[in-house]
Amino acid sequence: MTDFGYREVEPEEKTRLVGRVFTSVAGKYDLMNDLMSVGIHRLWKRHFVATCQIRRGDRLLDLAGGTGDIARLAHKQGAEVVVADINHAMLSVGRSRMDRAGLVSGLDWLQVNAEELPFADGSFDHVTITFGLRNVTWRDKALAEMHRVLRPGGRVHIMEFSKVGLPALAKLYDTWSFKVLPKLGQQIAGDAESYQYLAESIRRFPDQESLAELLRDAGFEQVRWENLSGGICAIHRGARV
Repeated sequence: MTDFGYREVEPEEKTRLVGRVFTSVAGKYDLMNDLMSVGIHRLWKRHFVATCQIRRGDRLLDLAGGTGDIARLAHKQGAEVVVADINHAMLSVGRSRMDRAGLVSGLDWLQVNAEELPFADGSFDHVTITFGLRNVTWRDKALAEMHRVLRPGGRVHIMEFSKVGLPALAKLYDTWSFKVLPKLGQQIAGDAESYQYLAESIRRFPDQESLAELLRDAGFEQVRWENLSGGICAIHRGARV
């Protein structure tokens, strides 16, 4: 069994349910991100990519790449980006956005499962995944695959919601997550249930030290993390040596 929010479900059921969530919200995903974070997610993402130490010509795999926010920022820094996501609807939204912006060269789009990557060992200089790891059914398999497809010296970069350190902020954050977000989801995306799941999935996700340990178990070294906004969000990084 594995977690789907606060429920315990069969692994195959989680994959199906997560797929249904993101197919439902794909068209309003970017707008909802702006509303949910009051626009702060854009600052987080710019900081995340700016500190990945991307060099022109680096190959970067952006897992759970969704609507392309990270890919666009990495592309501007000169990376050749493969945007990968298990959800076709999310990829379609992202690719359409990039095509309209004239960003075609240096970007590839693939529908893949992060647990079974169709790439040779050592194919990439960087692997990124933002706000997607908690939706993966078997995180250990996905992390092992990220390690495998990185070249020696390559780095993984994970940005995910995490554990808030300040009790007062944590209480406010819980109220926002469980009282406001589902209502926003219903009003904007016509789907309160999916945003209830997203709030629950954040609470079920490993905290900062636990995720760091999962990275070490997958073979990564030089593992470190950085909290953003008091731990609402955290960036984890590790190297394949």
